[in-house]
Amino acid sequence: MTDTQADTTTDDPTPPTCPFDFNQSLDFDPALADLMARGSVTRIRLSYGAADAWLVTGFDAVRQVTTDARTFSRAAIIGKDFPRMTPEPIVSPESINVIDPPRISRLRRLTSQAFTKRRVDAMRPAIEAIAHRLLDEMAAHGQPADLVHHLSERLPQETICELLGIPAPDRPWLQASALRMLAMTPDSRQDAAAAKAEIIGYFHELATARRRTVGQGQRADDLLSVLAAARDGEDMFDDQELAVMAETLMLSGHDTATCQISDISYLLLTRPELAGRLRGAPPEALSRALDELLRYIPFRNGVGIPRVALKDAEIDGVRIRAGDFVHVSYLTANRDPERFPDPDTIDLDRPPTPHMTFGWGGHRCIAVPLAMAELETAIGLLLARFPGLRLAVAPEEVRWDTRTIRRFPLELPVAW
Repeated sequence: MTDTQADTTTDDPTPPTCPFDFNQSLDFDPALADLMARGSVTRIRLSYGAADAWLVTGFDAVRQVTTDARTFSRAAIIGKDFPRMTPEPIVSPESINVIDPPRISRLRRLTSQAFTKRRVDAMRPAIEAIAHRLLDEMAAHGQPADLVHHLSERLPQETICELLGIPAPDRPWLQASALRMLAMTPDSRQDAAAAKAEIIGYFHELATARRRTVGQGQRADDLLSVLAAARDGEDMFDDQELAVMAETLMLSGHDTATCQISDISYLLLTRPELAGRLRGAPPEALSRALDELLRYIPFRNGVGIPRVALKDAEIDGVRIRAGDFVHVSYLTANRDPERFPDPDTIDLDRPPTPHMTFGWGGHRCIAVPLAMAELETAIGLLLARFPGLRLAVAPEEVRWDTRTIRRFPLELPVAW
């Protein structure tokens, strides 16, 4: 945040400029900490976009914005030069991330049929088989080995590609395209837009083919076909909706699980006392501990997709006018001391308390059960199979991503 800017108030015409480009390990962004100290609702200016925005940081205030779709709309940003961190908006107009109720509620009802506990439990053997194979390859490679290359990048992508039934020759291209789409450097604008269009086009063609297969009565167990067959009464996905949902799931696999496997591994490699607590822990204890690590980790830089206030509103005593852009910060909500006592401390014994790492409200990540199954499998097997796992370089030598909106190590050289 620019130091020369004045303190933000509701009447301040010059809000602080926030590039949100802090990328030091898993340290919390001091600019966000400063904004939290100013209040739960502050005015900010981002690097791109034609207008300023409100930033909502407190847990309860974020919950208010994300659950009141009659007042705060994501769909209303379409066609506007909204305040953002990237040169080109990384969200497309047809994306599920900019759909409001009741349509988003309908899509979630259909999609949830693919992520029931029974279905996710049925996916676990495939996830475990992929993880074992990848760790076998890491062991065969020998020391030192890059954990990001051998596990973090490949497990979520191979899992979602396998579950969606994406042909093997197409998978490297899809992963490379996802990275292009998430880039946030000034010279990446046209390339990111092109990558987005290419991914949507690919999944539209694939979804149309799967729809044809399902329509012919042929049995198929891949996730895309399950979504094609999903019904809510007479309602079902059309081909374009199937394409967008497949893109969302594929990007979520790269965007969240990949980064979190790396981030959690880094924490455990640099905090051996945490690894000791988790090694050999029963599944329930491992799941609870991972939940606390997910709350603590600053998994992204800055903010994501804003909302537009459809009418005047009040948040924590601050008046928001109709037409204003409103950003929320899940990162700060996860560090709200009124919600999480001593929030800057990792407490593996913290009572279970829902956090916002996977979002909140109508846009909470649909595939959370799958992401948790991947994280539990990856971290559980890693600790069990490599009890002596350690960083092969000093922590300060680990390089962190600076090209996308996510926070993750580019490499994790390990030995065992």
